[in-house]
Amino acid sequence: MKNIKNTLFSHKTVEIGLECGYDNYIMAIESSCDETACAVVKNGREVIANVVASQIKTHEKFGGVIPEIAAREHLESINVVIEETFRQAKENANIKPDDITAFAGTAGPGLVGCLLVGLNAAKTLALVYDKPFIGVNHLNAHLCANYIDTDLKPPFMALLVSGGHTQIIDVKSYAEQYILGETIDDAVGEAYDKVARLIGLSYPGGPRLDKLAQEGNPKAYKLPEGKVDGYNFSFSGLKTAVLRLVKQLKAELPAGETELPENIVKDICASFQETVSKTLAKKLRAALEEKGYQQVVIAGGVAANSEIRRKIFDFGNDGYKVFAPPMKYCTDNAAMVASCAYFNTDTFDDVDVEVFSRVK
Repeated sequence: MKNIKNTLFSHKTVEIGLECGYDNYIMAIESSCDETACAVVKNGREVIANVVASQIKTHEKFGGVIPEIAAREHLESINVVIEETFRQAKENANIKPDDITAFAGTAGPGLVGCLLVGLNAAKTLALVYDKPFIGVNHLNAHLCANYIDTDLKPPFMALLVSGGHTQIIDVKSYAEQYILGETIDDAVGEAYDKVARLIGLSYPGGPRLDKLAQEGNPKAYKLPEGKVDGYNFSFSGLKTAVLRLVKQLKAELPAGETELPENIVKDICASFQETVSKTLAKKLRAALEEKGYQQVVIAGGVAANSEIRRKIFDFGNDGYKVFAPPMKYCTDNAAMVASCAYFNTDTFDDVDVEVFSRVK
């Protein structure tokens, strides 16, 4: 349980957490990259309202997220998303703005211009309705997506895989978490996007690569696993190996042809995905065995990947209890931010908190 205060108006203290004795309704806003999202969550687990406005179509023609354009779209969407969330909360559970216990917003990491839109909106709501404000770490929020609609409780081992991060995290309690290992170069999602571009797939490359991989032969090409000590990862060498493979295969094409046949592209995708997922599963299993935990979770946008999910859920065959968020809570959303504001005591209950672009 944590006590948080509204430090500008009434100075009242509000108790949030498992032991407070009454229901908490937290409204959260997420705008760290290219989704404008708002949600209301009861006691960290029950989603009352959840709204996400995606910018994928806007950035598709650029081949990636353009920060300035993303921030502008957040500004255009934020009020509409908030209003729709309030409407859903009223319709679904008769929750009105005054019933909200506290407001939360993602403080970072993320794109600074984008973060400012959501964080300032959440602070404004806290001031308007005279409620406490909670700033949330985006990476912690991804882990907390596993608390939604489940009975998951620490301790557990977590694999966080996203466009910018790849980490194995020892979650000893809601407040005590330790990073055991992380990527020393490319994150998993970054490697997927770069390889997707190498073989000519359009943005967003990761999901498209995953879809093609399901139709290819994962043993068609032997690709190297990064040799890194401990629980750290390296994917830059794998990316380079795929680049060399693509150049070699293109050099072998008949005269006048420049594009690889579809069946070869599918085999490259499948071989790449097999190498990545095998590497992740191997190190995660080693961490589980060392700590002796019986629960394991995956989180982050890349947790939606079909082969990574399959390999981790295979841990269940050995007696482990495996958790993964539903697809809609793997990618950026505000429900996970609200859950984090409820469960994780490592938050910033101060309306003066500033955004940060990198992990603190």
